[in-house]
Amino acid sequence: MVRLKEIRLKPNIDQHDYKTKLKQVVDFLKDKNKVRINLFFRGRQMEHIDIGRKLLDKFVVDTQNDGIVEKGAAMEGRIISMVIAPK
Repeated sequence: MVRLKEIRLKPNIDQHDYKTKLKQVVDFLKDKNKVRINLFFRGRQMEHIDIGRKLLDKFVVDTQNDGIVEKGAAMEGRIISMVIAPK
C-alpha cells in the first residue's frame, strides 16, 4: 500500500540538514511511499522564492534514481509543495 509521507523545509536550510532530509526522502521512496515536500516561507523570505525553487530543483536532481516527480512545484500561499513518487 502506497502512503504519502511529508517532509517540511525552509529555504535557508544548512547543507548537513539538507542531506539528512534527502536521506529521509530516499528511504521513503525505497519503501514505496510517495513523498510530499513542503517548503515554508516566513516574512521577508517571500521576496526570495527563487531560492526555494532552486532547493526543490536540487531535490528532484538528487532523487532522480529513486523517484519521479508526480506533481511539480506549486505555490499555495506561503508554501511551495511538490510530490515525488517511487519508480
